[in-house]
Amino acid sequence: MTDKDKNSDNSGSGKKTLSLKGAPNVGARPGVSRSSRTVVVEKRTRRVGAPGAPGAGAPSGAPGGGGRPQGGNRPGGRPQGGAPRSGGAPSTSLTQNEAQARERALREAAARAEEDRIKAEEEARRHAEIDARRKAEREEAERQVALEAERKAQEAEAEKQKDELDEIVPVKAGQARPKPAHKPSPKAAMQPDMPPPPPPGEGEDDRVRRRAAPAPKALVDKDELERAKRNAAPKPSATPARRDSNSRGRLNVNSALDENDRRPSLAAMRRRQNKKMGKTAKVAQPKLSREVTIPEAITVGELANRMAERAVDVIKLLMAQGQMLKINDVIDADSAELIATELGHTVKRVAESDVEEGLFDDVAKDDAADSVSRPPVVTIMGHVDHGKTSLLDAIREANVVSTEAGGITQHIGAYQVEKNGQKITFLDTPGHEAFTAMRARGAQATDIAILVVAADDAVMPQTIESIKHAKAAGVPMIVAINKIDKPGADPQKVRTDLLQHEVFVESMGGEVLDVEVSALKKTNLDGLLEAVLLQSEVLELKAPEKGSAQGLVIESKLDKGRGAVATVLVQRGTLNVGDIVVAGNEWAKVRALIDDKGVQVKSAGPSTPVEVLGFSGVPDAGDRFAVVESEARAREITEYRQRVIREKTAGGGATSLEQMMNQLKASGIAKFPLVIKGDVQGSVEAIVTALNKLSTDEVSAQILYSGVGGITESDVTLATASKAVIIGFNVRANKQAAELAQREGIEVRYYNIIYDLIDDVKGVMSGMLAPEVRETFIGNAEILEVFNISKVGKVAGCRVTEGMVERGAGVRLIRDNVVIHEGRLSTLKRFKDEVKEVPMGQECGMAFEKYEDMRAGDVIECYRVEKIERTL
Repeated sequence: MTDKDKNSDNSGSGKKTLSLKGAPNVGARPGVSRSSRTVVVEKRTRRVGAPGAPGAGAPSGAPGGGGRPQGGNRPGGRPQGGAPRSGGAPSTSLTQNEAQARERALREAAARAEEDRIKAEEEARRHAEIDARRKAEREEAERQVALEAERKAQEAEAEKQKDELDEIVPVKAGQARPKPAHKPSPKAAMQPDMPPPPPPGEGEDDRVRRRAAPAPKALVDKDELERAKRNAAPKPSATPARRDSNSRGRLNVNSALDENDRRPSLAAMRRRQNKKMGKTAKVAQPKLSREVTIPEAITVGELANRMAERAVDVIKLLMAQGQMLKINDVIDADSAELIATELGHTVKRVAESDVEEGLFDDVAKDDAADSVSRPPVVTIMGHVDHGKTSLLDAIREANVVSTEAGGITQHIGAYQVEKNGQKITFLDTPGHEAFTAMRARGAQATDIAILVVAADDAVMPQTIESIKHAKAAGVPMIVAINKIDKPGADPQKVRTDLLQHEVFVESMGGEVLDVEVSALKKTNLDGLLEAVLLQSEVLELKAPEKGSAQGLVIESKLDKGRGAVATVLVQRGTLNVGDIVVAGNEWAKVRALIDDKGVQVKSAGPSTPVEVLGFSGVPDAGDRFAVVESEARAREITEYRQRVIREKTAGGGATSLEQMMNQLKASGIAKFPLVIKGDVQGSVEAIVTALNKLSTDEVSAQILYSGVGGITESDVTLATASKAVIIGFNVRANKQAAELAQREGIEVRYYNIIYDLIDDVKGVMSGMLAPEVRETFIGNAEILEVFNISKVGKVAGCRVTEGMVERGAGVRLIRDNVVIHEGRLSTLKRFKDEVKEVPMGQECGMAFEKYEDMRAGDVIECYRVEKIERTL
């Protein structure tokens, strides 16, 4: 009985056969045969019911203790999915809820199975359509490739036959190419019994044959011609025909290693034919001329890359010019232009400064239609303590004076007021002589200059300087005669003094407006504002409101909480939050805009002063700013400007004999090293300028570092290395810096008034000056006799002929009007007593310190040396 019979017999008893399906040799060890036996597993399920219940203890598949299951159940004893048990009653082992849940689960499973079946059919249909379409496309492509290959093979065969015929039968100059041998047609091949044509000349008269010209000599021997015909005859292909079009689709190892299917490609045949015919020489490509952009300095490799030439060719040209350079060496623009021109390229010269092109708009190209009226920018200028800030406070109804140390303005301020619906922008400049640069910046940024002159003080030095700044800027002036309420006020004297500096007011027959005001009593302020508005109407001030903003940096500082802050005056366009701004060596992405009242705004139009937050560093006051399109452009411009500054500062070496002598002379100068930190850039600039003016040929102030912001540990470290003094103007040192300065013994001085700072530094520098040595003549004495005294030495007996002689004074021994010795007196005696001085006409004894070569008739000159301290 076989295993198959056993399986068929056990199929009804609930037994299952477990077998391994697959190839006979899959998973078997080599050399070991697999057994054909199968494993029979009997699965019995024991169902435990209530005692005495029918079928208790019997298998689930045979309720009656044996036999086949009902027709509605599966061979394994399990009921078919969803079919109720026989009799329609639920099983005694399941509750009603369990039976309902089971039926619901079976229904859901059947629904899911149906959905999966539908989806599988749709997916199979879609895949079949895609496979059919791809097969059609592949067959069409293969057919086109086969046609193209057949056409190319025919052309190659014809070309090959032609070339072989040319090689065998050469053509001489002046001769026509011989026609190829006539191939017999198929019809001629079918008639082999036809006699050949008679030879030429047979059957003709012998005289005609004798008169005919001799036959030409054959170009090719008969044997060579037969051999050529045999070689030119088509040979049967050694490679068998391909099986079908589908056999050339995929490349595998077997097809690649099949020797019968391998043959040279069309390109290999063409290369072999060209090599045989001597046509391997490359055709010279036409030279491409390019426009090469050449900067001021460029490497050899970069130049070759831009010209699309080999670096070796560029180096050869440089060697021909006598320059032995490598691929990474830098050459100048002239050499690069020479090389590019020699290689047939056109050159476009550029410079590093070209990155700044287009940064600022041309005012002459402004469209009048886009321009709108803008508020006038008015700068208040004048001498110190003439009431400039007080006048502006009276106009603004503010109290800026109370915030300034010492009651004097030491910062430049920008404010905006409104009068009769029209806005006016004011710039307040300091009046101290150290703030010349601030006044110059204010004059350059302004439209109208108000010259404030005190009625009781008239024209002063800074008033004259302000007049020069206004004239240099070419702006109209308005003279405001302030303090007319004081008892000693004399406005007429002010007008008269202004005539000396070519300022002609209207009351004196000129064109300059003059207004008498009082900032303290607020007298005639409206008249001053009306004069400003009248002057602005005459000027017709306009600027484009749209477009990128441009303007001027009025002041800058380093705020502890906000970082680098710059006060700017927008001159054209509109500055918005988020713009990319370039100002001098720094750039910023505008984080916030704050107006003069401390309110944040979203944008600022022309003639509007605002504070800009977001700068990468503190820009210099007076720098122009402009809005650029991207951060990359801003970084490119600022890096170029910083590189230019570094190159200027690094090139301070001695390049001439004159500079070398100046450096040697400067090496003997006494230097006072200083580290200066201030609250704003303008104040630091004014302090540095004032201290540099104090320098002389003997002593100078050496500014090691000057910057904005508080005093930090790095400042103390720098001062420690150079033994410098740290000066803080309206700033303080943090706790760590103060402790470090105390440990290192570095002096830190704080100031809030520029007067005191300059006076203290001037005093210290004056103490460093060498005192002035002044020589005062006292008297002369003539030597009458020289005495040699034991234990004392030589003593000169003298008579005072002029003035007097003092002990301890400096003396010179003069013989025949020639100074022989210069020293000091060691002894001065009158008779036997030591005396302090001897008047004229009396005799005395004198002895020199460490000198005894004295003779009668010599003259002793006595003098006193005084040291006088000098000041700057």
